[in-house]
Amino acid sequence: MSDGSENQAHRLRADVVIIGGGMVGMTLALALGGAGISVALLDREPLRRQQEPAHDGRSSAIAWGSVQALKGIGLWDALAPDAEAIREIRVSDGPSLLFLHYRHAEVADHPLGYIVENLHIRRALVTALESAKSVTVLSPVRLTALERMSTRVRAHLADGGTVEAQLAVAADGRGSPLRHEAGIAATTWSYPQTGIVCTIAHERPHHGVAHERFLPAGPLAVLPLRGARSSIVWTEHSRLAPSLLALDDAAFAAALARRFGDALGALKIEGPRWSYPLALLHAERYVDRRLALVGDAAHAIHPIAGQGLNLGLRDVAALAEILVDAHRLGLDLGGDDLLARYQRWRRFDNTALMVATDALNRLFSNGAPLVRLVRDLGLGLVNELPPLRRFFMRHAMGIVGELPRLVRGEPL
Repeated sequence: MSDGSENQAHRLRADVVIIGGGMVGMTLALALGGAGISVALLDREPLRRQQEPAHDGRSSAIAWGSVQALKGIGLWDALAPDAEAIREIRVSDGPSLLFLHYRHAEVADHPLGYIVENLHIRRALVTALESAKSVTVLSPVRLTALERMSTRVRAHLADGGTVEAQLAVAADGRGSPLRHEAGIAATTWSYPQTGIVCTIAHERPHHGVAHERFLPAGPLAVLPLRGARSSIVWTEHSRLAPSLLALDDAAFAAALARRFGDALGALKIEGPRWSYPLALLHAERYVDRRLALVGDAAHAIHPIAGQGLNLGLRDVAALAEILVDAHRLGLDLGGDDLLARYQRWRRFDNTALMVATDALNRLFSNGAPLVRLVRDLGLGLVNELPPLRRFFMRHAMGIVGELPRLVRGEPL
């Protein structure tokens, strides 16, 4: 990686320019750069700032298919020491005695996935980019305009510099200015829920079991981290979230214990707490002339199944495969046919999971007695039908459907 963080004007040429240096944008840069495609990665903030402990309090569930993709681009070895295996998933509906229990041994000799704190993911990505010879990072830098012409794109920077490439990739988040500038509409709505995120230490070991408990306000996820620690993703009514966040650590831990129970013994809050408004977003198109959307710029889902980052990583794996194959054949990386293939490939998978997570959130946040009875019976039924249970487990592992080579564990 060459770092263009100094205040000077640049005149760069690359095969692909990626706007947005979040986890998805950095991963795509590594995947393409590792296959010999020259990449310019632009971000408004210094990428090294993402290595600071206070940058992001969240953790991510990395499904087995995504683990394979990260291995394929050479990143997993750096993440593995900080990753906790998900060996089991226990889904319950409040105090109901009926539940759904996934055990990895039923489908594979490896975990269902892993939980990794976002801080460790970002650190590993930034470190990997420092030795990525085909990637030029410009940060901090402000994009003032993106020209998308018939044969190339030109990114204009606030310092007077430019970057020319065959293709621009928007990895610039939910509010994606590039999506708006391209005139790509998006379906979006806000949930009346807030996600509260923190880390807890607990008295008893978690044994690699991830818990998802459905409560009237929304799901409460307790996700295993390294050591006797877990990541909390607590969905609460937006009107109640501020009062919960205002509690001191002891009172907050007591409120959490009342909802989760004593399966992990005494709980203690570690570090700060964060909150995020929950919303759904889906772009009507993932592509435009010489432009592709990836990650949150194209789609954002409810965290109920912990699949947000996994969708973005599958975007990366699919787009990287298409571009690498085209590059080897000497084709135009911004060609309409390539972009159309990317959109067809990813839109169905993303739409299906988006619909499923939205439906689950609405179903399990409904306290009507009849609805609750039906969903509890559904959980119990799936738990007692091994073929159906294994099918859902493979979905959770991200190994169902038309999978890119990286997700299948094959090299680009």
